[in-house]
Amino acid sequence: MGRPVNGNIGNPNTGSLNTRSSSTRNGGARNGIISSFRDVTKEYTTGEVVVQALRGVTFDVYQGEILVILGPSGSGKSTLLNILGGLDIPTSGTITFRNAEVTRFNESELTRYRRYSVGFIFQSYNLLPDLTAKENVDLARDLVDDPLDSLEVLRKVGLADRADHFPSQLSGGEQQRVAIARGVAKNPELLLCDEPTGALDFETGRHVLKLLKDINTEFRRTIVLITHNAPLAAMGNRVLRMRSGKITDIQHNATPADPERIDW
Repeated sequence: MGRPVNGNIGNPNTGSLNTRSSSTRNGGARNGIISSFRDVTKEYTTGEVVVQALRGVTFDVYQGEILVILGPSGSGKSTLLNILGGLDIPTSGTITFRNAEVTRFNESELTRYRRYSVGFIFQSYNLLPDLTAKENVDLARDLVDDPLDSLEVLRKVGLADRADHFPSQLSGGEQQRVAIARGVAKNPELLLCDEPTGALDFETGRHVLKLLKDINTEFRRTIVLITHNAPLAAMGNRVLRMRSGKITDIQHNATPADPERIDW
């Protein structure tokens, strides 16, 4: 891989917990666009079988929005999220972040991109069992130069009194909130959520969605959320629908729904 168009992909974040200037958060993005996919494909080969996970996908991610990517299992949404987060690379096409061409990054540049610019929230939580809630959050914040305070973020997700508890001592919903705190504490520009309510009961899932909305509002994070659960689309500023590796529709929600009012 070659060099990025814009080499300034280190730690772009500056400022305090709840104050971000628009110029800093845009970080060079044009017209409010923070990331772009252009004609992106992804193929996997197993023996003589070629699986086309993404088929010429083109879309933009806008600064400060909640973008919901909706589709059934096998539609390509997880592949798209992994590529957006730098966990996978496309077979062809172009991806940019803050005007830097991610598809030209070498391994060290991809590592910096994942380290400083992207936070991940996984359905399976991925907490380390031998670390407390605070230590799990500390582990992520220690990777970056301008993190948020672990206890403050745990307080924001309602777990200040559980900071010294181990994952085995926490409910599923509490573990998911620790995972959210871990993703936010890095102070990333993109927060990527992989089916964040998939393993939760209805009430806990709705609380997690409200928490993500609060993070979007209070911390001014751009959130990309993938789900197969159609009612969750109502909370997004935009909804990108996928099927068979293609985008079938992009919907704009003029008035996104309050997550506490979403039923599924």
